[in-house]
Amino acid sequence: MHNRAPRSPAHRARRFRRCAGMAVSFVLGVTALTGPAQATETGHQASAQHPSTRRALDRLVAEVRLPGVAAQVRNEHGVWNGTAGVADLGTGRERSAADHFRAASVTKTFLATVVLQLEAEGRLGLDDSVDRWLPGAIRGSGNDGRRISVRQVLQQTSGLYNFSDDAALKKRYTGAGFLKHRYDTFAPEDVLRAALRHRPLFAPGKGWAYSNTNYLVAGMIVEEVTGHSYRHEIERRVLRPLRLHETSFPGTGPTLPGPHPVAYSTLYVQDPHAAIHDATDYNTTMWAGSADIVSTTGDIARFLAALLRGDLLPAAQMRAMLHAVRLPEEALPDWYGLGLMGRELSCGVTVWGHDGSLHGSLTHAYGTVGAGICSPSTSTVTG
Repeated sequence: MHNRAPRSPAHRARRFRRCAGMAVSFVLGVTALTGPAQATETGHQASAQHPSTRRALDRLVAEVRLPGVAAQVRNEHGVWNGTAGVADLGTGRERSAADHFRAASVTKTFLATVVLQLEAEGRLGLDDSVDRWLPGAIRGSGNDGRRISVRQVLQQTSGLYNFSDDAALKKRYTGAGFLKHRYDTFAPEDVLRAALRHRPLFAPGKGWAYSNTNYLVAGMIVEEVTGHSYRHEIERRVLRPLRLHETSFPGTGPTLPGPHPVAYSTLYVQDPHAAIHDATDYNTTMWAGSADIVSTTGDIARFLAALLRGDLLPAAQMRAMLHAVRLPEEALPDWYGLGLMGRELSCGVTVWGHDGSLHGSLTHAYGTVGAGICSPSTSTVTG
């Protein structure tokens, strides 16, 4: 499990991402499974401004059978919020632009931003080995932190096995295992140990594979460099300066701040008749650094807009973040930089952001790069 959208809903969501001008951000937050379509909208723009987006929201509910969806678009004309469906099938409460949800792997973009800020300050180097900061932590089964760089960790080219594919861990977050272990607390070292039971997927720098282990390691590096947790550094360096008051890291706390939708989930059981559960409350420490952020469409859109305008990183670090590897055709995004996914639209524009998926929650957050930032350089991964 990659903490990304399943292919079918993601392909539906691509209908949202229409060609647009510079400095546009789009955020989509979805709750899973069935529900009636009830499209509403709020914001500063007339409804005629986003007819395709409103129709796409309706289709996600009516055709893909998702209970509810909320979206926000920010561009030179202002801010537009749209919703469809319900937050709670029991009460019929409609989705709201204020709803909090688990944005899952969008965490990676926040964390990569902090690592690049530290690089800009001269406190670490992207070409430093992981072993320099975590001596001896990456060893065993052919894994060697002395051969893996910080850059490769952020770009998912390290070859480290994805801990969420480990059979023992998967039993604890899927199906009946989730119901039994949903409130368990996981230490980062234990999660890392599960990944290191497996051989590398490839030699460092010789391939690309989405692995949550990379961002578990990145969070551990931030703590070693700063003496503070990655959560503390994201709050201090990103959330407070941007006044993202609705974004938080729950730590061991299992609940979401209100308002929030119910997270309906089949708990990753691959069966068309799988039971649907309320998976709203659970402990996300297994996903530390890789997928544990809680936010709203508005906060994520503001963060992404600030990042892509160049407000959070110096030009050199922004160029490094956008230096992307071209991914195989079967991969969901087209490019992967340092904590940023790139998608090529049919009109020729590439948008940058990240997807996120955890139990009952699906997020897409993308925007265009601001005019003050040069176009991203690219490279191709082989092997």
